[in-house]
Amino acid sequence: MKTAATRQGLLAGKVAVVTGAASGIGAGIALAFAREGADLAVVDLCGEADAKPVLDELAAMGATARFFRTDVGDAEAVSELAGAVTSSLGPVDVLVNNAGVFTQALVENMTVDEWDFVMGVNLRGTFLCTRAFLGGMLERGDGRIINIASQLGQIGGAEVAHYSASKAGVIGFTKALAREVSSRGVLVNAIAPGPINTPLLDSETEEWRSAKLAELPIGRFGEVSEVTPTAVLLASAGGSYYVGQTLGPNGGDVML
Repeated sequence: MKTAATRQGLLAGKVAVVTGAASGIGAGIALAFAREGADLAVVDLCGEADAKPVLDELAAMGATARFFRTDVGDAEAVSELAGAVTSSLGPVDVLVNNAGVFTQALVENMTVDEWDFVMGVNLRGTFLCTRAFLGGMLERGDGRIINIASQLGQIGGAEVAHYSASKAGVIGFTKALAREVSSRGVLVNAIAPGPINTPLLDSETEEWRSAKLAELPIGRFGEVSEVTPTAVLLASAGGSYYVGQTLGPNGGDVML
């Protein structure tokens, strides 16, 4: 159950669920939350051994952390996850829907399976995890949901129509859900990072990376540490007037 609030920080005494938390932006957010006093449910499709570096860092900070191997696109598995997290850590205060996949293909060559795979994780997974944890937040009249979108959901990108569509869907889902639940104490927002140095970026072709780098006004890819402060803001008291927003640490790729 939830531990006593003996640790200090902006998120002291909070329980956070972060999907796709074994590496990349998800791992960075989990660690940033722990530095601010939160306890963590580390959710990923990989095995626990692959998540051990993150779990060890969380333990070193004094955070209570539990690993849950889950396919976020599987409705039954996500339902079981919600029960297991609540039993292990207590009521969930913050949900970060970060789990995502990326592939490249021209629409003319894209298979239905490839489209469904990306949509199934990026968009369906966000919906399933949100639905699973939202009820408890609404019952308590308090909660934060942070959806990790992408600047490609705002501007699109060649060879990534499925990924762009999935992330645009996440942004639309964020806005719609915020209109449903903000008056009941649950704040829902999105973060749309630009290209960040993570394993996901490594999966893109060198041609794509070079072209994208040339487009960025800042002239470089971002780092995970340049995204995590936004997540901390939205999860903490400082984010109390953000409703249905999409914040963009993107190096200037999108300017609104």
